[in-house]
Amino acid sequence: CAARGYKLVLIMPDTMSKERRMLLRAYGAELILTPGAEGMVACIKKAEDMVKSDSRYFMPQQFQNPANPEIHRKTTAEEIWRDTDGKADILVSGVGTGGTITGVGEVLRARKPSFRCIAVEPDASPVLSGGAKGPHPIQGIGAGFVPEVLNTKIYDEVIRVKNDDAFTTARRAAREEGLLVGISSGAAIWAAVEVARRAESAGKLIVVIVPSFGERYLSTPLFADLAD
Repeated sequence: CAARGYKLVLIMPDTMSKERRMLLRAYGAELILTPGAEGMVACIKKAEDMVKSDSRYFMPQQFQNPANPEIHRKTTAEEIWRDTDGKADILVSGVGTGGTITGVGEVLRARKPSFRCIAVEPDASPVLSGGAKGPHPIQGIGAGFVPEVLNTKIYDEVIRVKNDDAFTTARRAAREEGLLVGISSGAAIWAAVEVARRAESAGKLIVVIVPSFGERYLSTPLFADLAD
């Protein structure tokens, strides 16, 4: 938007990290914050109200836009297929909008019918597995509703991840593997490790999506022990 001269207004829960907000403002975006306890539902409603009240606004709506999973069909799926020489057996992915697991899963399942997809969601807001929505600190996944673009038939299983497990795993990724990842990535890695421990996973090639970078979370409880 900055490069094209578009005014960008972003709406997000006030529980999103300071780094995320500062980064977006650095690019010139205007931020509108909604109560964190109301989750993404409040953000979407606010955005929809703004669009209805002013014809100048355009809302891409990542939870409904078919371009979301389509770009993963064209890029992410092809990258995974190419980099694994078509040998990937299992995909483990957190579900935010659902675009990644839908796009990747549909392409790779079509090419390899035995390919399995495992969705990851917060234990505190287990909507995908039939539970009730709730507040949680795993930013980026667990929107509190089933996204329209999510193909709920593409995943074979949903793994719930507790908050502490997501945080602990993200910290371990940095200190043991040199991977500075965010909270949702910690959740995905934890789930992938659990899958890898299963007897039926022996010899299987597991791909885990690690979508978040840890620098956006330095001021959050994820790295609270590092503060001066």
